[in-house]
Amino acid sequence: MEPTTPSNAPRSSKHPDQVDLSQLDDYTVIIDVRSPAEYALDHMPGAINCPVLDDEERIRVGTLYKQVSPFEAKKVGAALVSKNIARHLEEQFIHHDKQWKPLIYCWRGGSRSGAMTTVLRQVGWPAAQLKGGYKVFRTQVLSDLAQWPTRFQYRVVCGETGSAKTRLLEEIARQGGQVLDLETLACHKGSVLGVLPGQSQPSQKLFETRVWNVLRTLNPEKPVYIEAESKKIGSLRVPETLIECMREQGTVLRIEAPVAARVDYLLRDYDYFLSQPELLKTQLGFLYSLHGQAVLAQWNAWVDAAAWPDLVTDLLVNHYDPAYRKSTAHNLKGYDQATVFAVDALDDAALRTLAVQVLARG
Repeated sequence: MEPTTPSNAPRSSKHPDQVDLSQLDDYTVIIDVRSPAEYALDHMPGAINCPVLDDEERIRVGTLYKQVSPFEAKKVGAALVSKNIARHLEEQFIHHDKQWKPLIYCWRGGSRSGAMTTVLRQVGWPAAQLKGGYKVFRTQVLSDLAQWPTRFQYRVVCGETGSAKTRLLEEIARQGGQVLDLETLACHKGSVLGVLPGQSQPSQKLFETRVWNVLRTLNPEKPVYIEAESKKIGSLRVPETLIECMREQGTVLRIEAPVAARVDYLLRDYDYFLSQPELLKTQLGFLYSLHGQAVLAQWNAWVDAAAWPDLVTDLLVNHYDPAYRKSTAHNLKGYDQATVFAVDALDDAALRTLAVQVLARG
């Protein structure tokens, strides 16, 4: 182990032991030493989780702190933290060379991240602790989300359900356009049938962090392509400033495709429902209050008969299209002045061509 700097010696400015958020990009990796449950709720973009106390250990130490004494809690906590840091060293960090530069954070930039930082600096790595920890990061995310959306010029893609808007955004991004794909970040397709089997939505905090992380990479001098959204995507709320900027200031691009093309696209895009008819029936059940028993019974009969084109066509014509036209025209200030892109098909080749056209007009 290399000799350490005496506590009364001046600290080297080359490798500070504490840094703030402005220095994030100076580090090789970001390490979140909080418990797995804290990490799952939200974490800094790209951070890996190397907890110095797991969920059960954190509860155990916290209970000792409240019910016995801080001193007893610290003794037990120190032993557990030491054991876990040693395990991370042996299993995850041992292969790194001396230039590896980790940034470490916990909830407030306190003892958990401090312990990990101290050990790694003793080894010889230029590790640093994030001042204020996750709490400061979260405050910064909320502050930025209240301001950053006003920097950009939005091209708001709208179109009736099944117009392949998300796929179009993907193609625009592939062709070099700037895209903010909220539905992908939210792990939801934005309707009663928008749930993704086997995938849960992130927490509200993690969704906001994902939006923040995309916004910080965008160039204000170039347009940002975004899909027209409701205030909520599944269970998640779109940041208020973003939804206001999109609706009030966005240039609207409207995709118009015939029902047959949209049905064909939806049968491909929602193919997982075809093999999970009971899940589909459950989701359709949420529309009972809008359409009543007779309509729901007909939908379920089509599901049982695997009459997918009949089902999807009826859903579009009698549920989705009227609701979408009403809400979009009401919410998007520029809807009546929208640039219209009429297409006959929504296959991959058609979407590539459409992306070229959209970018040319953007």
